[in-house]
Amino acid sequence: MERLQKVIAHAGFASRRKAEELMAEGRVKVNGKTVRELGVKVSQSDRIEVDGIPVEREEPVYFLLYKPRGVISAVSDDKGRKVVTDYFEDIKQRIYPVGRLDYDTSGLLILTNDGEFANLLMHPSNEIEKVYVAKVKGIPSRESIKSLQRGIVLEDGKTAPAKTKLLSMDKKKQTAIIEISIHEGRNRQVRRMFEAIGHPVMKLKRERYGFLTLQGLSAGDARELTAHEVKQLRALAMKKK
Repeated sequence: MERLQKVIAHAGFASRRKAEELMAEGRVKVNGKTVRELGVKVSQSDRIEVDGIPVEREEPVYFLLYKPRGVISAVSDDKGRKVVTDYFEDIKQRIYPVGRLDYDTSGLLILTNDGEFANLLMHPSNEIEKVYVAKVKGIPSRESIKSLQRGIVLEDGKTAPAKTKLLSMDKKKQTAIIEISIHEGRNRQVRRMFEAIGHPVMKLKRERYGFLTLQGLSAGDARELTAHEVKQLRALAMKKK
């Protein structure tokens, strides 16, 4: 479900602010009924009209991107930096990222124009597992690794237990490579967790999202998700509710 004014704006009918004005003026109908309340949400099956003209929605599309480092997880950037939608210049639909990966983090990112789908995946209760590989400074002790597994107290609360695996370590360079699996989506969470145990992240990559992987892709590559994959993601998110 998405807010009505957002759907109208996303269809290219008007800006979101203008859509709100149209609603307040009684010029918007949903399933034949005039809607003035700004909090109303609509589904894909609802029929929307503005001044009697049907609002045509874009066909939903779903993509998987291998986001490179040095790219913003947004549709635009006021500093002129490269954004994830720059990799989809031939796509006519107005897509946006589901969640985000930090500027310096690479890896798997989903993009879509389906707001209902995006909200479902990002809902805090969905618990979809996200697997990262981090190169960190120093070699964490066994107790430090266990503290990640138990949950770390951050400024915005204690994290849920994480799964971890020490993949390798370089005693000469004093670095380690660790796989960590989480299902939360807090801002810079993985980096903050490692900072909290005294081992700052030097390099970070998201390698898996649920059952999706980066297999066959190089940084900057993208592919469309299959209908079956989209269905599986919906089922995975709904299963946790």
